[in-house]
Amino acid sequence: MDETALIQQAKEGDVNAYNRLVLHYQQLVYNVTYRIMGEPQSAEDATQEAFISAYKSLNKFRGGNFKAWLLRIATNACYDELRRRKRRPQSSLDELTEENESFAFMRDPAEGPEAHQQKMDLTRAIEDCLQGLPEDQRVTAVLCDVEGYDYNEIAAITSVSLGTVKSRVSRARAKLRDCLQGVQELLPASYRLDTVG
Repeated sequence: MDETALIQQAKEGDVNAYNRLVLHYQQLVYNVTYRIMGEPQSAEDATQEAFISAYKSLNKFRGGNFKAWLLRIATNACYDELRRRKRRPQSSLDELTEENESFAFMRDPAEGPEAHQQKMDLTRAIEDCLQGLPEDQRVTAVLCDVEGYDYNEIAAITSVSLGTVKSRVSRARAKLRDCLQGVQELLPASYRLDTVG
């Protein structure tokens, strides 16, 4: 895929070129929005909003890292939705589904039902802990520890300084570690804190 050519064609009004960009990035954007929003429908809405906003703003893209630019728009769409939720709280959240690809690595067809249930319980616990983080820390933790972006990429995506990214990652990890101690028995042994003194 020649991303630069597709971007230029899309800027010139070629909808098919933009659709190719959407197809290339849609799973990545959805995974990020899902981790931030915590429910499939909201993630789908934020993903759709991000691609619509990106299309409308395409002429403002001056080159550079298109993926970082697109993810900045997606995280901003999530922030907007989270602010709306604070004004109009929702009564319930959808459950995490097995179809979500971000946790595909946790599935093993050879595992028994008990091991599978423990993994699903751990997945839910991680999701609950992520949702308990302040928005800025949640976004940073998702981009760093779930999606694997480095600090410089996260700084570009979130439009904050490198020091702020490092601080948010550190605080988020500490809060996640504290939160997950409540379900320590679900964690792999290498991740458990030794409480025997």
